[in-house]
Amino acid sequence: MQSTPIIPDSAPFSTEQRAWLNGFLAGVFATTQPAVAADPPPSLKIAVLYATQSGTAEGLARKVAKELKSRGHIATLSSLEGYTPAALAEERYAIVIASTYGDGDAPDSAGPFYEKLCVEHFPRYQDLTYAVLALGDSHYEQFCRFGADLDNKLAALGAVRLLERVDCDVELDETFARWKQTLLARLEEVVAARPARSGPPSTQLPSRSTLPGSLPSAVGGDTACKSGTNSVPTRENPFPAQLLEKRPLTGGNSSKLTMHMAFSIADGGLKYEAGDACGVIPRNDDALVGEIIHALNFSPQAPVQLPKAGATSLADALTHHLQITRLTRKMIEAYATIGSCGELFALLAPEQQAHLEKYTWDRGLVDLIHDYPGVLHSPADLVAMLPRLSPRLYSISSSPAAHAGEIHTTVAVVRYRSHNRERGGVCSTLLAERTAAGERRPIYIQPNKKFRLPSDPDTPMVMIGPGTGIAPFRAFLHERRALGAKGKNWLFFGERSAATDFFYRDELEQMLSDGHLTQLDTAFSRDQEHKIYVQDRMAEHAARLWRWLEDGASIYVCGDASRMAKDVHAALLMVVKTQGGMGDEAAESYVQRMKEEHRYHRDVY
Repeated sequence: MQSTPIIPDSAPFSTEQRAWLNGFLAGVFATTQPAVAADPPPSLKIAVLYATQSGTAEGLARKVAKELKSRGHIATLSSLEGYTPAALAEERYAIVIASTYGDGDAPDSAGPFYEKLCVEHFPRYQDLTYAVLALGDSHYEQFCRFGADLDNKLAALGAVRLLERVDCDVELDETFARWKQTLLARLEEVVAARPARSGPPSTQLPSRSTLPGSLPSAVGGDTACKSGTNSVPTRENPFPAQLLEKRPLTGGNSSKLTMHMAFSIADGGLKYEAGDACGVIPRNDDALVGEIIHALNFSPQAPVQLPKAGATSLADALTHHLQITRLTRKMIEAYATIGSCGELFALLAPEQQAHLEKYTWDRGLVDLIHDYPGVLHSPADLVAMLPRLSPRLYSISSSPAAHAGEIHTTVAVVRYRSHNRERGGVCSTLLAERTAAGERRPIYIQPNKKFRLPSDPDTPMVMIGPGTGIAPFRAFLHERRALGAKGKNWLFFGERSAATDFFYRDELEQMLSDGHLTQLDTAFSRDQEHKIYVQDRMAEHAARLWRWLEDGASIYVCGDASRMAKDVHAALLMVVKTQGGMGDEAAESYVQRMKEEHRYHRDVY
């Protein structure tokens, strides 16, 4: 039976146009069985969570979330800052990437979450399946402890591990890649075990491209907006910045050397904010590399293969790519295995941990080779046992508003004698002793989003930065001046002696005299018989410090994590208790609220 035309003969179309439109619309409204859309691919709803201090964990979490989405999963990305255990209880799958900070602690932003998680009466997580990737530095005694504590706590609360926790050292690229591959494979297994999904039928409408005169469909997705490759320098593709200036910040009689370094980033594509860090790609000392190669009787030009750099010479590998100045357990294990060294195997026994730490302390590869000679016979064995040479991060001490086209850093030069050998920091000695003004060094920016100026320029700031911890505060002060911020500024600075170690003294005293720096309190520990530190100055000015806190001041701390940061935190609690008339618990709650309100920031290392 012939169907009734949809377009009447009176419509203003030609016979050919009317016939085409009748056919097209008849297809759209046909009463035949509509096409059934293919079942959507199975997917999981996965929470990707991160606990970060410097941004590394956040960057990895973003990569994981992106990969999960590309595979059809529903991935949500969240920081543990502001996240609650109750929210986690609503999830069925969670991936947690957690950094360890300071002496085995949780990052500042994740502390409240973990504290709430440890409350005994909190509901259990029988319905949660999770995985933890822990980040840390194996040179610290409490390597990846927060990630391990979090993993164990979730398991104790009844959650089920999707896979075993993996601990990442500073050089984490390969470990992260393997973990991610294992994670994705495990998720595929979970999806494969789920019941098949069936979706409702859907009508397949004609494509726009079949209409007469229609334009091709617009290209969708991010690729349509990209104008080319990303040219912003990164850790993998750093910018060769020219060293414009280097000058000592310490006097001639100082017991140590601290340098001010200024690099040119004009036309380098580098963008930073006050509070960020400058990553420097180091190179090992040529003399040390030569001594190692000579001791092993290898050829400097012996060909070796590196995982990322590919084929290169042994001398290049040891100079630019591999870490040779510090010993780790893994290096000792590899060396002992290659040489079947019974003495080293005995040192690696669990009950000998204290002796192992004593041996590795202040020793490097050259010591191991001299102490246990005749073990290595192949350059390939040597490079296989060495970790990658890591970039060094220095807090930026310049302001992008006040020092356009430049990045300044404040570098403590590490030099000391140990085990009858002169030793030095890989990067600090490179910059101070083996880089002349005008030469170039590869650098990149490491953002530090947790260490930013207050969003309100009128907010008072209290900055506590002994030693090189002054670096970001010099940046803050110059930035606030350049932007015309009216908030009050109070700086606590400490070092050994005012005569030789008062970093940026002229600048600070000028800022104090013109009122930009409201108050400057210094603590030079060796200028009197009784040592005085920044936390002592905080106690001396407790009443005024409390008034600033009550006026909404933000507190910033930068420097040593092992002692200074803990002592400063204790001093802050004491100020709150004594001046605010609070007990221990109330003072802890007050400081915790400061963290939650983004008024208490720490960049400690």
